Amino acid sequence: MRPCWIEVDFNCLAHNLTQIRKHTGTSKVMAVVKADAYGHGLIETAKLYQKLRVDWLAVALPQEGLEMRKAGITVPILVFGGLLREQIKELIEWNLDLTVSSLENLSWTEEIAQQMDSHARVHLKIDTGMGRIGTSGFETEHFIKKALSCQNLEIIGIYSHLACADDPESPMTLEQLKRYESALEYFQKHSTDKPLRHLANSGGILHFPQTHFDLVRPGIILYGVYPDPKSQRLLDLKPALSLKAQVVYSKKVKAGQPISYGATWAPEKDIEVSTIPLGYGDGFRRDLSNRGKILIQAEENLIVGRVCMDQFMVNTGLQKIPVGEEVVILGQQGNQSLSAEKMATELGTIPYEILTGLNHRIPRVYHPLLKNRLSL
Repeated sequence: MRPCWIEVDFNCLAHNLTQIRKHTGTSKVMAVVKADAYGHGLIETAKLYQKLRVDWLAVALPQEGLEMRKAGITVPILVFGGLLREQIKELIEWNLDLTVSSLENLSWTEEIAQQMDSHARVHLKIDTGMGRIGTSGFETEHFIKKALSCQNLEIIGIYSHLACADDPESPMTLEQLKRYESALEYFQKHSTDKPLRHLANSGGILHFPQTHFDLVRPGIILYGVYPDPKSQRLLDLKPALSLKAQVVYSKKVKAGQPISYGATWAPEKDIEVSTIPLGYGDGFRRDLSNRGKILIQAEENLIVGRVCMDQFMVNTGLQKIPVGEEVVILGQQGNQSLSAEKMATELGTIPYEILTGLNHRIPRVYHPLLKNRLSL
């Protein structure tokens, strides 16, 4: 194993799911595991959620859904993303739920399902203000009517996506809710059974209980991370991911001797420098050069010089750190902790980017679920 790894604590993931279930009451839960389960590992995380009896899993891409099916995951899986015609057949074959977001998409799916003498499980997507995919405005009623007339479609759900729900003060969420409820009126008017209604992402779950409907779609809060600095800390979330490494080299660096590419930093006096085997080739951000911090022996230490593709260097002052010493880049050591939220704020980005950027070069290690968690 590399002397650099990610630890994922299944007990934290189970705890966060329990917090969400308590907060949302009777709503079903669709656990969002796209982007390698936000860096936590797609298959391992999806298997855990299946064990914890989530109602649905959700991904962005067909290949993510196929990977889960091939790994033996049987829970219903929704593919969020827009689809090309040639992708539809395989999704139906693997019993994946499709997002149908336009009349054209609807027509393709019905036609291919007929050719296969099968039924496609679909969720109708309404654009209420995100502007990404989904039918909007004057087309919505016609779109729903057309979908209900299709013989080879099983309409499982109808959903939309909130653009600003991470911010509890944003007025846009209530506008989107109004548009979504307006689309749902079709079913009332025509005495037609409603499919599953789902609208709330992590922000909606936290701040807008009126968006919970039949099913909620938690993403980043499942992993113990709040989506935005403005998000209200309403749940007792526990970050499940830690990023750790071991020191692979230590040496004394003389005053004025530059460190790393471009010679962007040099010490003013003699210091000890330790090398950590992690870099931008692993998804660790290069813009942490000369300003990021890590924990060594429960103390913060500054990254010095530019982050390299596979390594970076840390100023440890007058203390020589032994080779093999464990360091924490994200997570807790002693009474100190470094979070994805804090790193994101320092970099002017969002914690999603920090977590999903950690790629497959970094091995994952999983802390197993304690038996008492299975009943949650």
